[in-house]
Amino acid sequence: MEPDRVTDERLHGVLAELMRREPLFHRPEFGTSRADFEAMTAPDFWETGASGQRYSRAYVLDVLEERSQEPPVEEWETSEFHCRELAADLYLLTYTLVLNGWRTRRSTIWQQASDGWRIVYHQGTPVLDA
Repeated sequence: MEPDRVTDERLHGVLAELMRREPLFHRPEFGTSRADFEAMTAPDFWETGASGQRYSRAYVLDVLEERSQEPPVEEWETSEFHCRELAADLYLLTYTLVLNGWRTRRSTIWQQASDGWRIVYHQGTPVLDA
């Protein structure tokens, strides 16, 4: 039933770079200010939350700016990373995140730009244990 999620060998360098950046917005070494988050997201970035609600870039930036005022204490673990090239300089990264005991499957579309990596789209889907 599970799909074959083997990253093509030629993408191992990209996979390693993107793994260092996830979970996105939870890695202080890549920035904690609104300006940092603006720089790491494409102008037309948006995301779909665990609820299924769609969020605009402006909304996400507002939430991140508010969260940065009093950063939450978080325990997280990532696993099952897979990278797939969608087009030239455009990659889909999927992985599993356990954040404070809550497990989700994550998908992020990353674009490699001349000035670094940018997030185009992100989605988190809760894993419901049967």
